Amino acid sequence: MNDKPKKKKIIIIKKAKHPKEATGEELTPKEEKIAVKEIPQVEEKEKLEPTEVEKPKSKIPYKKGITYRKDFYKKEEEEKELVITKKKEEPEPSRILPKTITITETITVGNLAKKMNIKSSELIKKFMEMGELVTINQVIDSDTASLIASEYGIEVKVVSIYDEAKIELQEEDRPEDYVKRPPVVTIMGHVDHGKTSLLDAIRESNIAKNEAGGITQHIGAYKVQFNFKGKIEQITFLDTPGHEAFTSMRARGAKVTDIVVLVIAADDGVMPQTIESINHAKEANVPIIVAINKIDIPQTSSNIERIKNDISKYNLIPEEWGGDTIIVPISAKEKRNIDKLLEAIILQAEILDLKANPKLKAKGVVLESKKDPVRGLTATILIQNGTLYLSDPFVAGLYSGKVRTMFDDRGNPLDKVLPSEPVLITGLDGLPTAGDPFQVVDSEKMAREISETRIRIAKEDLVKKQEKITLDNLYEHIKKGKVKELKIVLKTDVSGSAEALKANLEKIKTDEACVKVIHWGTSDINETDVMLASASNAIIIGFNVKYNKKVEELIKKEKVNVRIYKIIYDIIDDVKKALEGLLEPLVKEEGRGFAEIKKIFKISKVGIVLGCVVTQGKVMLNDLAKVIRNDEIIHTGKIVSLKRFKDDVKEVQEGMECGIMINPEFNDYKEGDLIEAYNIIKLPKTI
Repeated sequence: MNDKPKKKKIIIIKKAKHPKEATGEELTPKEEKIAVKEIPQVEEKEKLEPTEVEKPKSKIPYKKGITYRKDFYKKEEEEKELVITKKKEEPEPSRILPKTITITETITVGNLAKKMNIKSSELIKKFMEMGELVTINQVIDSDTASLIASEYGIEVKVVSIYDEAKIELQEEDRPEDYVKRPPVVTIMGHVDHGKTSLLDAIRESNIAKNEAGGITQHIGAYKVQFNFKGKIEQITFLDTPGHEAFTSMRARGAKVTDIVVLVIAADDGVMPQTIESINHAKEANVPIIVAINKIDIPQTSSNIERIKNDISKYNLIPEEWGGDTIIVPISAKEKRNIDKLLEAIILQAEILDLKANPKLKAKGVVLESKKDPVRGLTATILIQNGTLYLSDPFVAGLYSGKVRTMFDDRGNPLDKVLPSEPVLITGLDGLPTAGDPFQVVDSEKMAREISETRIRIAKEDLVKKQEKITLDNLYEHIKKGKVKELKIVLKTDVSGSAEALKANLEKIKTDEACVKVIHWGTSDINETDVMLASASNAIIIGFNVKYNKKVEELIKKEKVNVRIYKIIYDIIDDVKKALEGLLEPLVKEEGRGFAEIKKIFKISKVGIVLGCVVTQGKVMLNDLAKVIRNDEIIHTGKIVSLKRFKDDVKEVQEGMECGIMINPEFNDYKEGDLIEAYNIIKLPKTI
C-alpha cells in the first residue's frame, strides 16, 4: 500500500508575457513550458511524513526559470525593508535628564556622561560639534563641563572632593541628646609675642624648651582643666604658629575654633601678624579676647591704652569703651592674671552656648599628621561632634583606617574621646592633610569604598592641574623658555609645616627665576629623595628631619646639595639668597674715558689706525668703543690694538697721544670724531 501523500496537479497561469497569450493563440511547447508549470502541492489537511525535513525559508526552492528567482529575491528584499521600517517607527525609550549635577574641579568625559544620563558617544559627538576632539577617559575642567551640560539644559555645581564623595549615615540626631561641650580656643598673634609662653603658663608645662628658636613649628592641641566657681571646667587650646610663613595654618586654626585669644606684647604693640590674625578670626566669625602680654616689663603700662586705641581701628572696641571685646592684661612669665583670662574664656563660651551630641558617630577635623618611627602613621584629630571609640572605622581626608590606639596630649592611652577633645590616633592607611575632615563610618568596607572614590577624584584633579599648552598661552611658554628654576625636594617632620613651607617657597619668584618644589613629604630623607634630586638637578631641604648612613653615602656619591634646618624663616631667607644667584644680572655701562681723533692712517695689510689724544679719563686695550660725531653714535666696536709710538700698551692716560684700531673696521672716520671707551659690568640682582 502506498503511504505517500496524494498529489494534485495545479496549473498556474502567469501574466501574459508573450503576444500570443493576449490573443489566445496556441503556444509552442517551448513557450508553454515557460507560461505553464506543474507544481506538486499537498492538500492543506494532509501532513507529510515525519521523515521529511522542511527546508528553511531563506533558501531558494529548486525551481527552474529566471522569472521565479527574480520574484523570490524581490519578495525577500520587500520583507527586509518592512522590518527596517517597523524598527524606525518604534519610538525610542524616553530618557530623563537631571536638572542639576555636582562635579569637582575636574571630571572625565565618561563620568560626566553618566552624571548627565546620556551615552558617552553622544557626548563625544557634541564635543566634536563644538570643535573639540575628546576621548572617553579625557579629563576636562569644570568650566568645559558646565558649557557642554548647558547644551542639554543641565546646571553644574562645583563641589569639593569631600562633598562629591559625601558620607551619608543612617543616624538619629535628636535635639534632646545635645549636651554642653568645652570651648575650643585658638591662641593667635605676632611672632615672639608670647603665645607659647602663655599656653605654657596655662598648662604648667614647658613647651617652648623643646622648640627651636622659641617658635612653635606646627599646630598643637592641648586639653586644660581648672576650677571655676567650684566646678571643674575644661578648655581645649590650639596653638597656631605666629610666624608669617604659617598664615595658611593660622587660617585653618580659626576655622575649627570657637574663641580666639589674640596675644599682643605690651612692649611691641600691633604688628603685621596681629592684623592677619584679626582678619582670620573675623572671616571665621569667631569672637576675639585680647590678652596684652608682657606687662611685667617696666614702663609698659602706658602702652596698654595705645594698644586699645590701635585695635579699635579694626572694630575691636574694649568693654570699658562700650564695646564687646574683652581685654585682659597678663604676664605669661610671672603667671599674672592667667585665672582672669580663663574666666573670660568660660564666660564667652557660656554666651555662645556650645553643645554637641555624644551619641553620634565621631566627626571632626585633622589638625596634624606625621609618620612616627615607633607608632607609624599618626594624626591629631579634634573631635567636633559624636564620640570616638577604639576600633572605629573612619575616613580621614582621602584615606580610610581603623582606630588601633588613641592618646591624649600628654601621651596617656584612651578608650573613648568626647566632643571638643583632641586625640592622637593610629591605624591610618595614608597621611591626611591638616584641615581634612574626619568621619567615623559604619564599616571598614564602606570606609575603603569612600577612600577609593576620593583618591580617584583627586587623581583626576591632579592630571588636569598639569599645565597644557594652548594657542592662548603658547607665547607665554616660549618666553618662559628662558626662565630658570630652583628645584627643591622638601621633607619635613609634619604635613602642616610642609604645606605652609611649600606654598611660601613657591611664592618666591620673579619674571626670570622661580622656585619649584618637585616633591614634598613628611618623613626622613631617603634614597629615593636623593636619586630624584640627582636626576632633576634639585637641592634637598629638610626641616626637623635626618638621614641615615646609607643615605649619606649616596648623597656624597651623587653630589646632591642637602640642607637641614630647625628654623622655618632660615629656609625662606636662604632660598631667596640662592635664587638671587639664578637671576640674570643687571647690565650697566661703565665709562672709561674719551679720545679725540687727530689723524687717520690707512696702512696696507694692517688697516685703519686712528691717531688720537685722550681728552678725559683713560683708554684701555679690549675696551668697548663708541665713535661719536655731532652727539650721535655712528659706529660701535672693540679696541683691538693700542699703541704708544711703536710700543703696544694696555692703557693710555688723559693728555697722552696713542694709536687706536677698532674692530670691526669702519671706513667713514673723520678728524674731530670722539671715541668713548667703556666697559660692561654685571651687577647681581636681588629679589
